[in-house]
Amino acid sequence: MKVKEKFYPNAVFGSQPKVLESINQEENSIAIYQRDILSLKNELSIAMQNEIAFKISGTVNEITLKLDDYFSEQLPQCQGLNQDIKSILNRFNVVTKAVSYHLLLSTVSTNMCKKFHTDINDLRLLCTYAGPGTLWVSEDNSNIEKQKRRRQEPSIQEEDIHQVNTGDVVILKGALHPEGNPILHRSPTVEETGEKRLLLRLDTNSSINF
Repeated sequence: MKVKEKFYPNAVFGSQPKVLESINQEENSIAIYQRDILSLKNELSIAMQNEIAFKISGTVNEITLKLDDYFSEQLPQCQGLNQDIKSILNRFNVVTKAVSYHLLLSTVSTNMCKKFHTDINDLRLLCTYAGPGTLWVSEDNSNIEKQKRRRQEPSIQEEDIHQVNTGDVVILKGALHPEGNPILHRSPTVEETGEKRLLLRLDTNSSINF
């Protein structure tokens, strides 16, 4: 299991899923559940042979039923992956207690968000099952927010940029979270390298950029 030895003032790490609940503490902008997904290796190899673009909104029960239908029809050999996604959805529900959610499961071979930004939502969960993970910034957001209000490009030091490991589950705090302190992050660039990602994204029903 991976261990983070360095302390970042806006981040919390852990090897148990309960660490994700720490995102609701004011000082935390990002919570990272570090885990091993080696047991899904064969299923992910199968999944990555497909072009996946599954998108749905609804309650936990509604999304669970649609996931079962999708995997039965499109990826019948990947039931372990299906169960893992449903487990992550239930954990996100514990953290957010939202009424409904937006779920996206997609293969990605293009650059999604090349610039560091904050999301216009309260909380977003990401899990990169294959390919490079999300990049995030450990710098104190106060100076960056001042630069944004002045319509200046945020000045970010290279040493403040970090990357989530493949398979880890991460919850990002957005601009609409009542505690404030949103996280600056961006997608990894994959077009230049020809890499392909398999990305799970979960948003609460408060998201306005799904």
